[in-house]
Amino acid sequence: MHHLNYQFILIQAIRNFFLKEGFTDVLTPPIVENPGMEVHIHPFEVFSKYKNKSINKYLHTSPEFAMKKILADVNELNNIFTLSYCFRDEPNSPIHRNQFIMCEWYRKNEFYTKIMNDCEKLILFCIEELTKNNIDTIKPDIHFQRTTIQDLFKETLNIDILNFLDTNDLRELIKKDFKDVPLPDTELTWDDYYFLLFLNKIEPILKNYPYILLYNFPHHLKALSTINENDKRVCDRFEIYMNGIELCNSFNELTDFNKQKERFNIDGKLKREIYNYELPSPKEFYKTLEKGLPKSSGIALGVERLLICLTDKDQIFFS
Repeated sequence: MHHLNYQFILIQAIRNFFLKEGFTDVLTPPIVENPGMEVHIHPFEVFSKYKNKSINKYLHTSPEFAMKKILADVNELNNIFTLSYCFRDEPNSPIHRNQFIMCEWYRKNEFYTKIMNDCEKLILFCIEELTKNNIDTIKPDIHFQRTTIQDLFKETLNIDILNFLDTNDLRELIKKDFKDVPLPDTELTWDDYYFLLFLNKIEPILKNYPYILLYNFPHHLKALSTINENDKRVCDRFEIYMNGIELCNSFNELTDFNKQKERFNIDGKLKREIYNYELPSPKEFYKTLEKGLPKSSGIALGVERLLICLTDKDQIFFS
């Protein structure tokens, strides 16, 4: 079977799963005023050859802002999903290309543990559908392991990462106990020190886990997620890795306008300092928050990465 057909079968399986679960399939515009505010994710700016200038629009890096607008504007829609291309100005690799297919879905009035369950059911459903089409997949009896970030660090590095939430403390820990982790001479943010440790010492070990869901991230990594009500040191966010490949990222969504604006201002300042450019203010998203985004949870999943994980291919083979 041609590899491209694997993609079509998987996409149809994903769509069938969400329709079966009572979700509504929605479309969002790919050209937007603000493509997303993540510090280390870089968008493509839309350029008009006819006018020979930028038109102050971008290709979205995620349909997130538009989907949240739908949640706020359409009372009748509680559970929505989309399958669409996203665009990020980053180098291609065996598991990434700068235009890729994203599956993103949201549940209104649900805590993000419901999304955890969705992921497990979706993967089993996709395995079943691929198998029906004579495509070899991973074993259907896959063990769905869930682990907190705190427990993962204890298990792999024998440290409690929640005892090192101060930037200086984390930097000194790396200098003292992890001398093989490269530290630049310049001072970094807490997030940067965390990822230096995670990417060098923990992520290589994750290839030994067929499936692991990591949750309760340190509060520094909150992004667009809520702070956990029971432990303010962590936020309500999870990621899934399959055989060492990061598959998806989920938030229990922050709906507070003032808190979100404060976080975006910090992120915008960091982007200017690190990458020497800035994005326009996400005015439309702010309108959504001011109008009232209902409590909800959501997730973004890379479709090509899912296919790699399920069929044990070693690279993305789509054009």
